[in-house]
Amino acid sequence: MPDSPVIEVDSLRKVYCDGWLRRRRLEVLKGLGFEVRPGEIFGLLGPNGAGKTTFVKILLGIVRKTSGQARLLGFPAGDRRGRRQIGFLPENLRIARHHTALTALDYYGKLSGLSASQVRRRRDGLLRTVGLADRASDSVAKYSKGMLQRLGLAQALLHDPRLVMLDEPTDGLDPLGRAQVRGIMQTLKAEGKTVFINSHLLQEIELVCDRVAILDQGWLRYVGPVKDVTASKAVDTAAGADAPDLLLELAGTDEAIHAALYGAEISRWERSADGRLAVVIKSAGQAEVDQRVDRLRQQGVSIVSLSRQRRTLEDAFLAIVAEAVE
Repeated sequence: MPDSPVIEVDSLRKVYCDGWLRRRRLEVLKGLGFEVRPGEIFGLLGPNGAGKTTFVKILLGIVRKTSGQARLLGFPAGDRRGRRQIGFLPENLRIARHHTALTALDYYGKLSGLSASQVRRRRDGLLRTVGLADRASDSVAKYSKGMLQRLGLAQALLHDPRLVMLDEPTDGLDPLGRAQVRGIMQTLKAEGKTVFINSHLLQEIELVCDRVAILDQGWLRYVGPVKDVTASKAVDTAAGADAPDLLLELAGTDEAIHAALYGAEISRWERSADGRLAVVIKSAGQAEVDQRVDRLRQQGVSIVSLSRQRRTLEDAFLAIVAEAVE
């Protein structure tokens, strides 16, 4: 069904057993439950040892789950009918050194069940898309790590999959290459495909993902939109709730600014080379904002800009993991 979850897990657990008589048990995934929807870009985040790799291997059928449910494109995880519709880029794709980009795509196309004519129809366009068209006939032994990542992305897209799973897709790429990969992911989304990313580069995830899941020590700590996890607390002065900090960029004398901001809790005071002053007021509710703006104007201070402080995904991630530890 077109609206059915592309990835669906419920109470998913994985326990590894080791040692004499397999008595030593390590629970890597602890009852995960969430969905990935069609046509979205979804990010999986977590520190080393969180269980991300095990989760991906269960979805692909490389590792068996201990209990719970895991479904991929409507089929049980590991079912060949679902796997045929997946494009996968592993973190370290190994390509034999005797290959060129063209012969490598011929090889991977055959593994995906494509005919030689189907591969020829698609490979040139894909190599242009990933920026390897002018190096298509070169040996991959001469490729940089970033070029190998680009070729890996091309092989993942070769058979026109419904779901694209990318493990550290921008690793080894320069800023231009990372922007290019983000553009490719947005194009895939516009075509109705689903993109699942496993990455530790939180800035990249924040730029491209619609929703994220955060794993920590096998537990699901958060799943939802990026904008929700990075949003500051809502302003509710009547209820006395914490308000987001306020960033002011001001032009005026220090004396006038100090007079206007008297009584405010200031966490940052920084003068730039052009004479403007950046000031951050802690937990500024709307009533306080209105009051401070009036006072600044009365003191003859020019307000260049005013904005609410917003947590980055990295800030939110670190806070969630730290809270779990406590």
